[in-house]
Amino acid sequence: MERQISMASRRELIRSIGTRYRAGSRTAKRCILDEFVAVTGYHRKHAIRLLSSSSPRQPTATQARPRRYGDAVGEALVLLWEASNRVCSKRLKPLIPTLLEALERHGHLRLDDDLRVRVLTASSATIDRLLVVPRGKGNDRRYRRSKALSSVQRNVPVRTFADWNEPLPGFVEADLVSHSGENAAGSFAHTLTITDIASGWTECLALVVRDGALVVEGLTKLRRALPFPLRGFDTDNGSEFLNETVMAYCRDHAIEFTRSRPYRKNDQAWVEQKNGSVVRRLVGYRRLEGLAAVGVMARLYAAARLFVNFFQPSFKLASKTRVGARVVKRYHPPATPSARLLLSEAVPAEIKEKLRTVAASLDPLRLLEEIRTMQQHLAELADGGAPALLPVRDPELEGFLKSLATAWQKGEVRPTHRARPRPLHDWRTRPDPFETAWPLVCRWLKAQPDRTAKELFGRLQLEHPGAFPDGQLRTLQRRVQDWRTAEARRLLFAEPDLREVEAHDVSAASG
Repeated sequence: MERQISMASRRELIRSIGTRYRAGSRTAKRCILDEFVAVTGYHRKHAIRLLSSSSPRQPTATQARPRRYGDAVGEALVLLWEASNRVCSKRLKPLIPTLLEALERHGHLRLDDDLRVRVLTASSATIDRLLVVPRGKGNDRRYRRSKALSSVQRNVPVRTFADWNEPLPGFVEADLVSHSGENAAGSFAHTLTITDIASGWTECLALVVRDGALVVEGLTKLRRALPFPLRGFDTDNGSEFLNETVMAYCRDHAIEFTRSRPYRKNDQAWVEQKNGSVVRRLVGYRRLEGLAAVGVMARLYAAARLFVNFFQPSFKLASKTRVGARVVKRYHPPATPSARLLLSEAVPAEIKEKLRTVAASLDPLRLLEEIRTMQQHLAELADGGAPALLPVRDPELEGFLKSLATAWQKGEVRPTHRARPRPLHDWRTRPDPFETAWPLVCRWLKAQPDRTAKELFGRLQLEHPGAFPDGQLRTLQRRVQDWRTAEARRLLFAEPDLREVEAHDVSAASG
């Protein structure tokens, strides 16, 4: 039977009728027991044991497990998650040592030894648990089906997903991403995306229109930027790829030109995944057109290519086994494309040295700040704004660094994905019940930081009888949590307490 009263009410009921039950006759006990079982929902034998006991068992207080990862670890992980452009925890876990070293090398972050050890030893599940509040969700994918030119298809061999095996660096898949928004009419910008199969190295190039001649120009430019020679070029069946211009270019430069099967997206799974995780994540789904938008996209992709290829780990499929109707997939540990190239025996030593030199000079926060700035400008152009001068970046990055610690509280921070902000409700409708008592609570917290809000509330009630009803406990708990978060941020960024600095200045002046 469903229980209709709380546990506290059941205990009160046991105490009130237990004496009468034990002193009653057999008939009286049966009537009392029937009513007690009907009200509480207990099993009859359990109810007899409870009512027959002269000393009811008191509930034991459960002791919470001590926290190993406190607010300071959570704040550090939020900053690292934001600096990695919000990758998943399984990709963030192997990236933390590299990202932490890069941030400390450029003076953006400083952790003490104990905090550093806890951040580095946090598992993927712990990272997920500490980022459950900051992390938002959003997944709105749209796909476009392209038409094929059958007259050219016969001259280009088909390559499926299973035909890649283990190619050398330089065999790439290519695709064109349209930025037409909700209306595919007229002229709009496109992104040429290529992905290396062996390493996952990804390059993006903004095109003002969809045209085969521009694809050839883009390939010429990308070949100079790639850290390996372009050996193979695999595309879909779009007319921008399957034409005589692209075929002649590949033939003249000894590039193996292949295509996927029509309407089989999985044949180009490598680049299709990058279309979502790189291009759509950076640019979004809004309509972009004109030379101004292409110029901003070019600057966005110039920063994104370094950020994605040096600071964004990705998974790579190791094996796929079919067990009956179930397919078991195994993956290599997450690694960045540059790390995979450094481990490859097919990459010359001089290329590896250049990659190490570039990696040592990169500042991930400066790249991320450049990406966010260009995204803001793209959002303004998508809203119909007039082309304006590109904003000047903050050379110190102090404001951008501090904004990453609390960016999750604002939800989506990428301007190309963010909806129009609503006006904030920043005024109080009721007086603050702890306005006069909060300085006293702060002194207690500084003296004993491990005290819980419930203990502090009980102490307040003892010192100020009748001033604080029980219903205000949750308000104090929120205030104490905000205080702990502020203290954790102060320790994380090594920000001095202004009151301590002023007291030190006064004492120095008087001395």
